[in-house]
Amino acid sequence: VQLVESGGGLVQPGGSLRLSCAASGFTFDGAAVGWFRQAPGKEREGVAGISTRDGNTYYADSAKGRFTISIDSAKNTVDLQMNSLKPEDTAVYYCTTEPLPAIALKSSIIKGIGPLRSFTHWGQGTQVTVSS
Repeated sequence: VQLVESGGGLVQPGGSLRLSCAASGFTFDGAAVGWFRQAPGKEREGVAGISTRDGNTYYADSAKGRFTISIDSAKNTVDLQMNSLKPEDTAVYYCTTEPLPAIALKSSIIKGIGPLRSFTHWGQGTQVTVSS
């Protein structure tokens, strides 16, 4: 059972990146999937999440209007499209999952805070650097 993030990199302010979270050894069925990020010297914080049951999405204020989370069922991935990137978006981005109703995951993300409980599976993270 493994989560693998990809798609990070160096981008200029105003640019875009698309991150992908792939599940290996299991599927996302019956779970919510969330993206968190952690900048140097800061706590991990929620960014965006999605319910695989109904596609309901939710975002931290920092991500609203700029980030879009989606499911690619064929690839068994959850993607995070990030547009209008800012230097403050620089961080390592992680994905995680929680079985539905995923109350802790959803609350963490909407509040833009760290995980409210210990989620079982985390990926290794992918670095996003926004700099000119």
